[in-house]
Amino acid sequence: MPIRIPVILTGYGNVGKAFVRLIHEKAEYCRRRYGLDFELAAVLRRSGGWVPEGDSLEALAETAGQALESRPGWRPGLRLEAVFERHPPGVLADCTPSNLKTGEPQLAFFHAALDRGWHIAAASKGALCVDFRGLMSKARVRGVALKFSGATAAALPTLDLATVSLAGAVILGIEGILTGATNLILGRLEAGISFDAALKEAQAKGIVEPDPSLDIDGWDTAVKILLLANAAAGLELSLDEIAVEGIRHVSAERLVRARAEGRSIKLIGRLTRSEAGIKADVGPRAIEPSHPLFGFNGTTKGVAFTTDSLGTITVSGGKSGPFGTAASVLKDIINIYC
Repeated sequence: MPIRIPVILTGYGNVGKAFVRLIHEKAEYCRRRYGLDFELAAVLRRSGGWVPEGDSLEALAETAGQALESRPGWRPGLRLEAVFERHPPGVLADCTPSNLKTGEPQLAFFHAALDRGWHIAAASKGALCVDFRGLMSKARVRGVALKFSGATAAALPTLDLATVSLAGAVILGIEGILTGATNLILGRLEAGISFDAALKEAQAKGIVEPDPSLDIDGWDTAVKILLLANAAAGLELSLDEIAVEGIRHVSAERLVRARAEGRSIKLIGRLTRSEAGIKADVGPRAIEPSHPLFGFNGTTKGVAFTTDSLGTITVSGGKSGPFGTAASVLKDIINIYC
């Protein structure tokens, strides 16, 4: 018999809607392949929540364009704590927008979930950016999982590679093109398209954060480097220790000149560990053809880990956009139980 797992979804933007579609479309596959039966217990927004009473996951998934507030299962004012009380512990899937300064609303959600013995699979970054150490410590004490592949370049398996495949190796450096939007925009600028037009194209593809300044000013990449440094390299960095420069002021002339010199400008997040200490930064870098990230164009993301015993390992690709992020959340949930 499949294991029945209650899932509470917080956030119903593009990623949340994609997650609902995905767990509906993958329901039979997950039951057959993993013995897991996901029960969507609630979808919560700031003003209330949806519950599958008078409605169904199938109906929700097939009519994602309909406002959640107009559905039969909508409950104004529904709060997370009330849903916790109605179900045995399962998984909180968090897809709410990230606030890098306060960590809210995720921070309160995460602490409430952990206190009640719920696992967490997060696509959002804010809470982890603000209180990584506290949240991970509480998860260990409570004996539950806190996973966040969706917050570290989504479908690109950065976190899995670093924490599982590189186990036992000391990570000496990380370099990554971790945001498909900035890579796309830089390529369009080089082709002569205006910055605004390139940004609109990225937004139309659904690969830009709700606040696009997080991508184009480098903060989204900075948080991903922060999370990888702390989770995979065993560090305790904070965001204010990372020097951050975005792509807002990169000119087409600079891009064309670099290309004429045989180089390519990418927004790269870096972490280096040496005898001089730890250094982390984000910025547009002109890289040589020999660089492992040189040929990554369009929305392609990639990351290179330099280790003491396994050499340099590079991985690239992964679906960009809401569906790829949602798939990463589902992957984390499956890996919690399998």
